[in-house]
Amino acid sequence: MPELPDLTVYLEALQQRIVGTRLESITLHNPFLLRTAVPPLASACGREVRELRRVGKRIAIGLEGDLWLVLHLMIAGRLHWFDSGSKTRGRAPLARFQFDRGTLTLTEAGTRRRASLHLLQGRNALGAADPGGLEVLPATPEAFSQRLIAENHTLKRALTDPHLFSGIGNAYSDEILHRARLSPLALTLKLDAAQIARLFDATRAVLREWTVRLRQEADGKFPEGVTAFRPEMAVHGRFKLPCPVCGTQVQRIRYAENETNYCPRCQTEDRVLADRALSRLLKDDWPRTVEELERQR
Repeated sequence: MPELPDLTVYLEALQQRIVGTRLESITLHNPFLLRTAVPPLASACGREVRELRRVGKRIAIGLEGDLWLVLHLMIAGRLHWFDSGSKTRGRAPLARFQFDRGTLTLTEAGTRRRASLHLLQGRNALGAADPGGLEVLPATPEAFSQRLIAENHTLKRALTDPHLFSGIGNAYSDEILHRARLSPLALTLKLDAAQIARLFDATRAVLREWTVRLRQEADGKFPEGVTAFRPEMAVHGRFKLPCPVCGTQVQRIRYAENETNYCPRCQTEDRVLADRALSRLLKDDWPRTVEELERQR
């Protein structure tokens, strides 16, 4: 799922290309993408783009008349831009937005259609679409701490809950927790002040660093190849590869369609966290420490 750094770079690229232009037409190639009926989608056509916003993990395109096109890319949705006169290419789009300077398309990998499009009338409706998570980059340490300990959750769940923190998902939460040297299963109410401060600093540093990195990678072009798996990441998507800090093999916890990656030496005091499915299967053969893991290797 595109997260805060990816969405920031998407928004910057769109800012250069569509703000001040007119939305000429919208073509839906999959009717299930659209999740609202009022106002009718046709009412957005012919209007000028006035502003862009990030609303959690959503991209909001503000049109004249206080209409808002809200795109939620979910896990596999991606945006693509084609200048006027160039042919669209690549994966068949779910939707095509024709502006007077070019075409924006929305594609989604796989067969499960999770990406969504809403057309909302007014800023109150747009505000209601915001899950309400704290924007970490402008937040104070006190606001971050208060939000973190408002409820007792694992750190992984807390960071990725859009009602608690805005724009953080599976990928960057792994990177943040590795940077902070904290276990993904540590409970928020059991953290001390030093650990919370470390997590706050790590969260801001990781999000800022990756925003700069992705911005430099795009180099003024529209960002293509947006992905949650990058070789420069410390632990996310690097199962069984060495931790860049200590060299220990990165481990994972699988759940549903997601997984958490972590370094057992840097984050969990040499303990290998139980993977619900695999640890039950292996039982006594499941390695519980880094030493047991290395002996199995």
